[in-house]
Amino acid sequence: MKRMLKLSDLPDPGSARMSVEGDEFGHGVCVVRQAGEVYAYLNRCPHTGGPMDWEEGKFLSMDGDVILCSTHGARFRFEDGLCIAGPCVGHSLTAVPVAIDNGN
Repeated sequence: MKRMLKLSDLPDPGSARMSVEGDEFGHGVCVVRQAGEVYAYLNRCPHTGGPMDWEEGKFLSMDGDVILCSTHGARFRFEDGLCIAGPCVGHSLTAVPVAIDNGN
């Protein structure tokens, strides 16, 4: 897993998985980019507690419109991580602060 990500390596829309210090579950962070904005959430589904990527760093639905959990198909909004479809509707992903410095 990456500890730093170049913004130019993250398509729009796109996603990646990064590692973070103190990650007690070892699943890292889901980083997504959509409409020029970058968001990050713990890679932990609020329904199962398991990782959400269907392939390492792949978190988006096929149409790129939402974050998609690979386990049960829960769909989450980019801007706030709220589940809008699936078994955890109304629950949210845990946000992680994002900082962009010199394109990283």
